[in-house]
Order: sequence, then C-alpha cells, then structure tokens
Amino acid sequence: MPKKTNKKKTNRVKKVINKIKKNKLKFNLLEVIIISVISISLGLILGGTIIYSKEKIAITNIPKELDEFVKTYNSINGNYYKKVNKDDLVDAAIEGMINSLDDPYSNYLNKNDTETFNETIDGEYVGIGVTVSISEDYVEVIEVSDNSTAKSAGIKKGDKIKEINGKSAKGKTPTEISKLVKGKVNTNVKLKILRGDKELEFNLKRKAVEISSIESKIIEKNSKKIGYIYINVFASNTYKQFKKNLNKLEEKKIDSLIIDVRSNPGGHLNQVTKILEMFLDKKKVLYQIKSKGSVKKVYSTTKEIRKYKVAVLINKSSASASEILASAIKESYKGLIVGKTSHGKGTVQKSYELNNGTSLKYTTEEWLTPKGNSINKKGIVPDEEIELSKEYYDDPMEENDNQLQKALDILAE
Repeated sequence: MPKKTNKKKTNRVKKVINKIKKNKLKFNLLEVIIISVISISLGLILGGTIIYSKEKIAITNIPKELDEFVKTYNSINGNYYKKVNKDDLVDAAIEGMINSLDDPYSNYLNKNDTETFNETIDGEYVGIGVTVSISEDYVEVIEVSDNSTAKSAGIKKGDKIKEINGKSAKGKTPTEISKLVKGKVNTNVKLKILRGDKELEFNLKRKAVEISSIESKIIEKNSKKIGYIYINVFASNTYKQFKKNLNKLEEKKIDSLIIDVRSNPGGHLNQVTKILEMFLDKKKVLYQIKSKGSVKKVYSTTKEIRKYKVAVLINKSSASASEILASAIKESYKGLIVGKTSHGKGTVQKSYELNNGTSLKYTTEEWLTPKGNSINKKGIVPDEEIELSKEYYDDPMEENDNQLQKALDILAE
C-alpha cells in the first residue's frame, strides 16, 4: 500500500465521506468495511481497483535478479543491531516494488487490508446482521436484517450495545467495533444490550451475511412510472441483486429506468458486463480492452435486450466499472448521462493473493468505450452536466436532488 498521498486525493476522499454523511447512509457492524477501505488506500475508493480478476500466484522459479534481494534480507536479518520483524522486511520490499511502478491503482495490501478488501468486493461478511449508529456514548441498533442471527435472537431497533465479548463498546471507532464482532462462521459473539432500563445479554452465532449493493424504487412523474436503481459498488453478487430488483420494477410496468452510480468506485468487471448484457444484444460492443499490442472488442453474449429509455447518474467519484456502465449506455444503448464528469479511471487491474494472506494488484490493461475512446484521466462528460445543489447537501431528500430531478424530467417527457 503506497504511503504517499497528495492533497488533491485527500480532498476528494473527504468529499466522498461528506457525501456519505449527507445522505445519512447506514453501515452494518461489518459493513464498516466500506469506511475501512478508505483507510486502506485513497486509490481504492476512487477507482483504485476495483476492476480485477483474482488469482493466486504460482511460484515456478526464482529469477537470478533476486539473489541480491535475498542477500540483503539475510544480511539485515542477521546483523542489524536491533530485533527485526521478518514479515515487515518482506512487506516493505513488496511495497517498494509496487510503489516503483508510479501507478496510483497498483497497491500492496497487508493481511488485514486484504481481508477487508475481499469482504467489500465479495459482497459478504461473517457477522450477526445488524446496522448500527455509533456515537461517543453508545452504539445503537438502527436496523436488524431479515434472516439474521440477531433477528432470530430478538435484538430490536433502538437497542443500545453496551458490551461486545465483555469489552465496552463506548468510545470505540467503527473499525474497533467491526473487529470485536468479526470472527469465523459458527463461532459466538456475546452482546450486553440496554433496552430502556433493562440490561439484556445475547449469545449469537456468527454466519455469512450478504451485503446489499442495490437499492430500487419506482418514481412516478407525469403519469409515467420511472424505475430507479442505485448501485453502490460492483461486488461479486451485484448482478444477481440488480437482476432481481430490475425484474420487480418491470413487473410493475416501468416506462423507463434510472441507474445511479454516483460515488460508486467500481468493482468486478464481470458484474458490470453481465448487467450490460441485460440491455445490449450480441451486435453491440460493451467496451474494448487494450493490452500490449492489441485491442479486443467485448460483445454481449446474450440475446437479452431492453428498449425503454435509460438514464445514468454519475459524479466525479464514479469510477472504473461505473464508467464502463455509463459509457456503454451512452454509446451503445443511446441512453442519457446526467451529473458531473466522472473520475476518469480507464485501466484494469489484476489482484493476486500471496500465501501469507497479503495481496497485491497492479494494472495490466486499459479499457476503452464501445467506440474506442479512452476516458483515462479524462472521465465521461454527461449529456446534461449539473452540479449537485446546495439545497441537497443541506437537506438530502429526493426533491432536492436536482441531478435526479433532471433525469426524471427528461424521461417523463
């Protein structure tokens, strides 16, 4: 993970965090992973990967050039005047190699960061299934997931978590709360809860909990039913969730659709590909992949197609897979793009897991729009470029979301 950051990136991340706060988004105890990812690397949130294919590195032979590295490692380990942590030496060496690439999207992640990153991109965590609000004085349950161990045990909205596994929850950060609740499947976590004046104790079993990356609804305007789907990240289960939600909207006879990928940092390339295949048939190019010496057009592999109007909402924090979706809807589907120019991440990374639980990722390809345009460091320019209103930041409600309202006005014509 690069240690170097710059002021410009820091400001962009602050704006993402502020938007999260303004929208009053809720975070599951273990879905604080989204917040944790920000601390892993500024690049990860703003298009830092997350388009990647995950592989294990197979070591076949050791290049002769590494002789000097081994000699240096042995010399420091054997002769340095203070005690040396061997893992730290190796971490620093790998991190140094990645940093030498001078690529903001190539990173080395330690064990903890790898685990957090995998939870985010896999769309699943091991926990008890509650959403909490964290203050200095207490951790309050604001939502209990269906089919969760917390629901089965009788934990309710409004309960205040006093202790987790015998440790006080007061004053803990989201990351600290997350670590206390984390564990292996079928292991137990003990909670001491305040419900009004009563103090209750619960012994809950941890299990895999699916993280939702999709929200949907129908908005009516001018007698038109307009479907709305928000995608917060392209995790490994996003396509499944998207398809389920879109089918429900279509059952209610929507006339058009808005796909909102504002502040979506990206995700699995195969997930955005499957979503696009729902709208574009085999004759249409989804995107192009440019690697060393070649450019390959990627077409849909299905006969599925939609014909209603589609608008995509983007902003400067829409990156990576979000930009692939927006560019394909714009160029191949002839849809509408509304918002602000996107982040401009036009590269593809591969992620490799090492045997010690750490991982690294680095850029291997560049992707181009269906028409062969590069958006890297440029972004996608909306058809209707609109800055999100001050009224929305002051009072984040649907009526004050002028970007959404502009898309609704056009689709409802």
